[in-house]
Amino acid sequence: MESPRSPEAEIGHRVEDLWEVAEPQLSPSEKLNSCFEDIPVASFPRTHPSQVIEIPSDASLAETVEILSKNKILSAPIRNVEAPEDASWMDKYIGIVEFAGIAMWLLSQSDAAVNGTVGSGPGSPVSSLVSRLGSFTFRRTSSGRLETATDSESDEAASVGGSFFETLTSSEFYKNTKVGDISGSFRWAPFLALQTSDTFLTMLLLLSKYRMKSLPVVEVGGDKIENIITQSSVVHMLAECVGLSWFENWGTKKLSELGLPVMKPSKLVKVSEDQPVLKAFQLMREKGVGGLPVMDTSGANAIGNISIRDVQYLLTAPKIYKEHRSITTKDFLSAVRHHLQEQREASPLLHDVITCKKDDTIKDIILKLDSEKIHRIYVVDDKGNTEGVITLRDIISKLVHEPRHYFGDFFDGVVPLPANSTV
Repeated sequence: MESPRSPEAEIGHRVEDLWEVAEPQLSPSEKLNSCFEDIPVASFPRTHPSQVIEIPSDASLAETVEILSKNKILSAPIRNVEAPEDASWMDKYIGIVEFAGIAMWLLSQSDAAVNGTVGSGPGSPVSSLVSRLGSFTFRRTSSGRLETATDSESDEAASVGGSFFETLTSSEFYKNTKVGDISGSFRWAPFLALQTSDTFLTMLLLLSKYRMKSLPVVEVGGDKIENIITQSSVVHMLAECVGLSWFENWGTKKLSELGLPVMKPSKLVKVSEDQPVLKAFQLMREKGVGGLPVMDTSGANAIGNISIRDVQYLLTAPKIYKEHRSITTKDFLSAVRHHLQEQREASPLLHDVITCKKDDTIKDIILKLDSEKIHRIYVVDDKGNTEGVITLRDIISKLVHEPRHYFGDFFDGVVPLPANSTV
């Protein structure tokens, strides 16, 4: 057998060995479940210790955004600075912070101050900030969730001037608010860790069915994060397994054969090029999706893709929108692309929309997702019309299935979840 090309490919060869000795009466799906159940998470290639970034709970929002941006990551665990040095990981980490969570929390504070519901006393930091920014309209649903207005005033409410985020990120409120203060209310994910003895099957199910974006890995009884596994790293692992019999048995199937959710165009969550970009980010949060296509005025063709990770550019590069009276999705794409070209930064935003067709194989799609470093690929018909989307989560979800009562009490003791969490 050919030697593994990389640490990720070594995992593929380990699956291959298990696949060859699996009981013959098992179906291919059951065989894969069995293989991944026999591999501990400790086997997954480790991130270099210097790349396991933590955010201290006393870091300001400004400092947090700088750390995330500098290290080119979208989220990081929050470490409780008040916890003793010898505290276990359950006491040491209080949640996960993301760019999107920070942005949405800041906007909610602006709206709450306008409505006099929080920190709005004369001279308060929030009140002072709002007097400079104006308001951004949110509404609270019956479940208690904050959302932007979705009625006929939605676009107007979401249309903030180009100077909005420049003023926001230069404010004392932004520079002084601690990330630990917001972790309980606008955290997008709990601190849910895997232990090194947990299995690949557990990891794959959490990253797909249970919609976790990344998973910290800790030693049993340990006090630090040993590794962080993401959906992207799993798809890269799969890309490194091309040519192995277990992968070819699964990966050469077409989308239609695996039952991946290629939806009707009318059900695809999308946004028009002339709508405010904040509406796009709000839609992602409301619909529970990580990205959506920006459609031309005809509504048939995608001119770009905006993912939830792109919200970072509202906080890290606010000056690029300064001249815009309002920031539409088309303005956003244009401004960010120009900024990235000036900074000579690589980004999926610089590319045209990556597409596939219904008769493409899962292997073709994995290789595209991995090589382009993207999280979703749009399905088009023979005329190029957008008719669906496939995500990293969809791919992983078709690799394994959850056995009955598999998780048991696994989620007991997890840090209290944010409202409307999917876990």
